Amino acid sequence: MSETPPKKRRSQAWFGGSSKDHFIHRSWMKSEGLPDDSFDGRPVIGICNTWSDLTPCNQHFRQLADKVRHGVLQAGGLPLEFPVSSLGETLMRPTAMLYRNLASIDVEEALRAHPLDGVVLLAGCDKTTPATLMGAASVDLPTIVVSGGAMLNGRYRGETIGSGTHVWKFAAAVAAGTMSQVEFMQAESCMSRSAGVCMTMGTASTMACLAEALGVALPDNAAIPAVDSRRSELAQRAGRQIVEMVRREVRLSHILTRHAFENAIRVCGAIGGSTNAVIHLLAIAGRVGVPLSLEDWDRLGRDIPTIVDLMPSGRFLMEDFYYAGGLPAVMRRLLEAGLLHADAVSVNGLTLAQNVAQAECFDEEVIRPLDKPLVAQGGLAILRGNLAPDGAVIKPSAATPALLRHTGRAVVFESIEDYKQRIDAPDLAVEPSSILVLKNCGPKGYPGMAEVGNMGLPPKLLRAGVTDMVRISDARMSGTAYGTVILHVAPEAAAGGPLALVQEGDMIELDVERRHLQLLVDAAELERRRAAWSAPAIPASGYARLYVEHVQQANLGADLDFLVGCRGDAVPRESH
Repeated sequence: MSETPPKKRRSQAWFGGSSKDHFIHRSWMKSEGLPDDSFDGRPVIGICNTWSDLTPCNQHFRQLADKVRHGVLQAGGLPLEFPVSSLGETLMRPTAMLYRNLASIDVEEALRAHPLDGVVLLAGCDKTTPATLMGAASVDLPTIVVSGGAMLNGRYRGETIGSGTHVWKFAAAVAAGTMSQVEFMQAESCMSRSAGVCMTMGTASTMACLAEALGVALPDNAAIPAVDSRRSELAQRAGRQIVEMVRREVRLSHILTRHAFENAIRVCGAIGGSTNAVIHLLAIAGRVGVPLSLEDWDRLGRDIPTIVDLMPSGRFLMEDFYYAGGLPAVMRRLLEAGLLHADAVSVNGLTLAQNVAQAECFDEEVIRPLDKPLVAQGGLAILRGNLAPDGAVIKPSAATPALLRHTGRAVVFESIEDYKQRIDAPDLAVEPSSILVLKNCGPKGYPGMAEVGNMGLPPKLLRAGVTDMVRISDARMSGTAYGTVILHVAPEAAAGGPLALVQEGDMIELDVERRHLQLLVDAAELERRRAAWSAPAIPASGYARLYVEHVQQANLGADLDFLVGCRGDAVPRESH
């Protein structure tokens, strides 16, 4: 009885024939000790690794890659690990966001150029998750994300402290004179205690949650701590699962559907997710060809309660979140309330409803019931008005409720350098009711749209007991940050948006309930100012110039215009 010959896979264009090219491809690979039957048509799986000594969050990815490798081998596939750009938010200047799109090119072209039938993306630190997913979406191979997990909870003087969140709090305390410099320095080693990403609900953990909500990661991917053995076990199962996906021909576009993105937006509201998720999901959707807009974020997230009590919005950290039941417990609650699409499929072949059917909550302080939320309306709010015609973003769950409706006088900083030079000045003309405005920190302006939107408050106000003010910019802020901070103003100042025209002393009106952000200056005066405005110079050469010339605005995802869309996995021409 003859067996059905294996389906000719994409990798066989390199390995599956008798020509000179097939000969030499196999010969070179045999130098790694691979036997003849490695090229018999079995799935060839890429392990896309964003490990780097320069990215401390991802320091354990060599071990995770080995676990994925074991899983691929167990399922009968051939694992081939390869490196791509590693975007470490902790060290990169001017901002890792400048290089997100560049890293996505690295991933896309590595997948397209090599004999791969499927890929496992090892992603952790903030931009590695969207960058790898964007690149993979443009190729559309079978794909699974394995996140690195969060580091252990921080502990300092008996207090639980969170990455980033307590940096801002401690720095403000030093400026206010309530914490000494020595105490500030002592907290360093107490905050980052292990491998893994920020253990607050910052951008990295938000994107890990959204990968799971999108269905491109296995259940429990989001919250298992980085150093927990169950993280390694999940990586091994992912290695097995990607082989099965290749055999069933389940491409990334089969998972990343409109329903998947709608689920992710609602989950983002429920977890109190980072504002950066807006830009990243818009960019990923753009690559896979799913229409998604700021209006979708506002409409789908507006009535979603935040039920995960994690810093920066709440009290707990990612380790606590996992022990409480993790993301499956959250999604089950949303699903039972009719807030998620039950039929959305996941990389494991099951629907969302099937994946969360047995999920349980073990701590209702961390994962609250829907009728006892941390914030009743926890979704990210999209503001519009003459100051942000194309939209701006605020995270109400991290804001001071009394400031969500506010009118104040603008204190204007033309750049982040201007802000740093003036913010500490005792004679800075600022009051608690003032609104801090920062310009020229958007995609083109910085360039790269750095996380500087959560401007520290003036020390003289901190010493007077002020803990929050309205802040407006075209920048982003760290997902670990908090406060009444309006971000991603579009169009940005460097592109000639109305933000560029704001002057010291102008009155600005904010009303989050009405989704309203208005510069109270008449149109004729704004036109006079526009006539006197000139665009900033662009970088003379290199990648920064390419970026500034082609980057889209924040409301479109800040991708490069020529990268939007799926180009598929076409096998390149044979070598000669």
